[in-house]
Amino acid sequence: MESYPKFHNEVGVPIVRIGCREFKCIGDKPPQDHPHIYLKIGDAGEIVCPYCSTLFHYDPSLKQTESDPPGCVFVATAPTGPPAA
Repeated sequence: MESYPKFHNEVGVPIVRIGCREFKCIGDKPPQDHPHIYLKIGDAGEIVCPYCSTLFHYDPSLKQTESDPPGCVFVATAPTGPPAA
């Protein structure tokens, strides 16, 4: 199964620059996230998420999992809780 980087716009900026052309937008960090939607930036170099209206702009100077503003990359963390018995 192919995996794509996930980006969010928790900070609410109008444009998020990213270093990849294929990704998933989650809107905000869970639990306020919207459906995780696959987006592909074409020749125009940018795309608007139809759920949260964030404009994503491709920036080749960024690595695949980098964003500007920094911190818009979503990295899931392992759930915390008591150890399994």
